Amino acid sequence: MNRSRRKQALLRLLSPAGPGADARLYRAADAVRRLNMGDAVFVRGIVEFSNCCSNRCWYCGLRADNRRVRRYTMPPGEILAACRRLEAAGHTTVVLQCGESRAFGDRNLGSLIERIKAETSLAVTVSAGNRRRDVYAYWRACGMDRYLLRFESSLPRLFARLHPDCTLAERLRCLRDLRDLGVQTGSGFMIGLPGEDRSILADNILLCRELDLDMIGIGPFIPHPDTPLGREVNAYQADREIFFRALAALRIFNPRSHIPATTAYDAVFPGAGRNLALQRGANIFMPNSTPTAYRGDYLLYPGKPGVDSDAAESARDVRRRLQHLGRPLGQGPGHSIKHRRR
Repeated sequence: MNRSRRKQALLRLLSPAGPGADARLYRAADAVRRLNMGDAVFVRGIVEFSNCCSNRCWYCGLRADNRRVRRYTMPPGEILAACRRLEAAGHTTVVLQCGESRAFGDRNLGSLIERIKAETSLAVTVSAGNRRRDVYAYWRACGMDRYLLRFESSLPRLFARLHPDCTLAERLRCLRDLRDLGVQTGSGFMIGLPGEDRSILADNILLCRELDLDMIGIGPFIPHPDTPLGREVNAYQADREIFFRALAALRIFNPRSHIPATTAYDAVFPGAGRNLALQRGANIFMPNSTPTAYRGDYLLYPGKPGVDSDAAESARDVRRRLQHLGRPLGQGPGHSIKHRRR
């Protein structure tokens, strides 16, 4: 099937066709997930170790121009302690996430990765924005297993409007550098950015397929009041089921990629969003494992779930969710099955 025909098929999946059609789509996506990824859900705890950012992205609450944010950077000892708590809770991966800034230092982050790999059994995922190829190579040499860098929109002019500090071409270059270096690579996009339509959404899903990503994270656009898009509404405000149709279509078109049930689903569908995502194509759960003292200062969007809970409560919530869904906890690091075949 050529790209044009794939896009037409995607547009049919993304268009409203009634509850019965949606239910069939979700069952199909869940079956594709089970066949290719199994029933296990791999848990990857996120430690948001710095909210300092030098970029001015129009949708993000951490943008450099937002003076209402109380900035922080966790000391290495606190980050290591959080990693040890993750390991004790049975998690097998830590996701080290920060704003795009040099506040922590590239060499310092490399040393931290080395210590995590030496002192714990955790796989290490990093999400720290656009960097030079040699920086990615250095972190890879230090033990970094995976990297997350979302492209957010596949349309260059929409990307440029949202990201005044970089271009889509630069973002895609970073993703290809990571792949070339042997890093398991994750990306993804927001659903419902102002100016988006279903044609752009279909292109976003197709770009994920073309990049052959190891992990793909998507979730609804939620406007943050302290950003230039703060008064906008989601482009699909009248059709919120599209958030799940997009997830299901993403799974069908990317059958062997890890797909997380992102926190934004719980923000839009409180208490149920991530559970539904796990029943409609997702196979990864990423609880907030940032120490409680910092959680309220890392708000990419308002209404973020879990801000007031602690790590132990987050771990209990994960176990309850998986038991309720009848899904086993993934064992081992949960490395990409695609990556092993390259």
